[in-house]
Amino acid sequence: QVQLVESGGGSVQAGESLTLSCTVSGYSIGRYCMGWFRQAPGKEREAVAGLSDHSTSVADSVKGRFSVSRDTAKNTQHLQMNSLKPEDTAIYYCAANTQARCSGLWDNIHEYAYWGQGTQVTVSS
Repeated sequence: QVQLVESGGGSVQAGESLTLSCTVSGYSIGRYCMGWFRQAPGKEREAVAGLSDHSTSVADSVKGRFSVSRDTAKNTQHLQMNSLKPEDTAIYYCAANTQARCSGLWDNIHEYAYWGQGTQVTVSS
């Protein structure tokens, strides 16, 4: 059984940083494309970043501020979020794909088979 558990969310002031973690069981993150998505109140879920052995992708809205990494030994991936803005406020989700490469699909919500429960990030001005 595949399980994804996010952690690290919280409430911060604009300009501060947070690091989200996604610990995975029943699935080897080193073999597949993994993603981060977020959903703000009243909005659709949107892609934030994707990571595989072959590529790293970050949404234009967070480029230069967010970065993604993973520790395959711990089967955990991370989303480092710097210079946070109020518009970054959302529930952040970790997602796991069944494809080895993220290219061309990392930002497609329908490509992901497994999801975490989400962690709230609130940024105040």
